[in-house]
Amino acid sequence: MSMNDEDTQHTLQQLRAALASSQQQVAEMAGAQEEFLRAVSHDLRAPLRHVTSYGKLVREVLGDLPSEVLQGAEVQEALGFLATMDQSARRMGLMIDGLQALVHASRAPLRQQPVPLADAVAQARAALAAAGAGRVVEWHVAPDLPILQADPALLQELLVQLLGNALKFTRPVAQPCITVQADVAPRGQLAFTVRDNGVGFDPARAGTLFGVFQRLHRETEFDGVGTGLALCRAVAQRHGAHLSATAMPGGGCTVRVQWPVECAATEADPGATNP
Repeated sequence: MSMNDEDTQHTLQQLRAALASSQQQVAEMAGAQEEFLRAVSHDLRAPLRHVTSYGKLVREVLGDLPSEVLQGAEVQEALGFLATMDQSARRMGLMIDGLQALVHASRAPLRQQPVPLADAVAQARAALAAAGAGRVVEWHVAPDLPILQADPALLQELLVQLLGNALKFTRPVAQPCITVQADVAPRGQLAFTVRDNGVGFDPARAGTLFGVFQRLHRETEFDGVGTGLALCRAVAQRHGAHLSATAMPGGGCTVRVQWPVECAATEADPGATNP
């Protein structure tokens, strides 16, 4: 072996060692982040229960006051404060639930198997039946959706969040319409989209859409704490997939899910039907 070959081999060994070290550091950082989220979401439960429990006790104590005192301005103001405190505590509970769901999506064993996307969409719609109760929503689910190689439970969480958002943000629309269809993707990829004709959002804020606790609408307009799309991103990343969204205010929203072809079967299930 010449001196140049020896130098090249030595350099390659150094690069491999540096790469392995960097990968280990990234893995440790990811593990530490997940452990932190799990600890926070668990340890905040106890003080939150105290806030809600003692708020209820205070209301009971105030309720025992004589009627003329209870109807006084100061007591009524105190009851208003308690109502705000209770609402905030409940919201914090939902935020903790969201953190726990993120931890689960990031750490749960990935049990991949062929999953017909059309069937998964039908199951997600069934899970969201209560959210659409009393509304006439026009659904267009393409019959040629692919079969994904995916963890069924995690894929179901992703679809429930995406379709749930579409239902939520089309509530103000007179004729809500939600479309799920396959999309053109670069070589080595496949894609599908979830499109609605709802309220949309400012495209300048699209970069924050998949962050934790990020909201693009006021809480008084739409419920939620801003963890649903962060959960979708976590599920997609576990599968090597990618999410993106486009929208216009009042012009609806389209979420595109791009899946690596090595994690998917390209032939649609011949038995799948349009739900």
